[in-house]
Amino acid sequence: MPTNKLPHLLFLYSDTGGGHRSAVAAIIEALKLEFPHQHQAEKVDFFREYAPPPFNFAPEIYPVVSKNSTFWGMNYRLMDGKRQVALVTRAASPYFYMAVRRMLAEHPSDLVVSVHPFMNTPVRQVVHARHIPFATVVTDMVSTHALWFDYKADLIILPTEIARERGLELGIEAGKMQVCGLPVAEKFSSMPANKSEMRKMLGWPEAQMTLLLIGGGEGMGPLEATAAAINASGLPVSLIVITGRNQRLKDRLDARDWNIPHRCYGFVDNMPELMSAADVLITKAGPGTICEAFIAGLPIILYNRQAGQEEGNVLYVIGEGAGMWAPEPGMVVSLLKNWINHPDRLAETTQASQSLARPEAARQIARLLMKLVS
Repeated sequence: MPTNKLPHLLFLYSDTGGGHRSAVAAIIEALKLEFPHQHQAEKVDFFREYAPPPFNFAPEIYPVVSKNSTFWGMNYRLMDGKRQVALVTRAASPYFYMAVRRMLAEHPSDLVVSVHPFMNTPVRQVVHARHIPFATVVTDMVSTHALWFDYKADLIILPTEIARERGLELGIEAGKMQVCGLPVAEKFSSMPANKSEMRKMLGWPEAQMTLLLIGGGEGMGPLEATAAAINASGLPVSLIVITGRNQRLKDRLDARDWNIPHRCYGFVDNMPELMSAADVLITKAGPGTICEAFIAGLPIILYNRQAGQEEGNVLYVIGEGAGMWAPEPGMVVSLLKNWINHPDRLAETTQASQSLARPEAARQIARLLMKLVS
């Protein structure tokens, strides 16, 4: 156990998609705001730093494997059940045992928190053997895989009531689960409301409807085709495109002949400002981005989704009236035309998106985690 008097919280994540890292960063930020100088917190990329082969290559393998939507979705569904998870974790736990022991030796902790489904049971078993509490923060919004739910975890923090219902179906005790929302950086809830001023600061055109088109950290999905369709549509809009780490895509977009005002960015660290300045978000159905859009009060057009864990996100956004599903570039353009011609419909969608915001989620999660070490 740690020798210092302050409780030490260890967060485990993996760079298999950007959402896990962002969630941890938001929670650690909230801990500093809620409990200044009352704790220590650190994050560890468990797969990259400690897991045995081939799991230590997970951050490199994930972008390649996940692009095959059919293969990914099939495997996601095949493994999504209590029996399947029991078999997988029974096989994986001995394989991870020494890695977890080494991690705890190098990072003595009073609480271990996982934000990745595959780590939960193998890590929890070793953590509990050392009488350390273990918590999970679920970072999939609606379609929550059975791997997320370890019935022996001390606390499972969930983003939606739908996710909580899934836990109940899997036999998790109601008292072990808390619905808080998805943790999002504090800055999303503290941006100025004046879009025109924010656009001026960013050097964007101020007068036209501004569309923010993003494809996640890897620039995934039909982002280029969607940008081309909007460019050719003749709509009175400005287009801001975020390509993430996909530099080749950014280079192609930069070289394109544009008919509308536009900006192309690669990987960015000022998404709160970008969302604050935009009028409409066009994105893949990543849970973190969707929840950030709720806080920014942006109507959402979902044009792509990861098979398996993001399918429920689409149904949730549509069902709550916060956005629409448009998997083809032509459908995106048609929806934009409809909103431009019927501003009342756009206003209703904007209001619905705002109503789903949980800006206090990260702070609420921080308070719950500190209770486990108090």
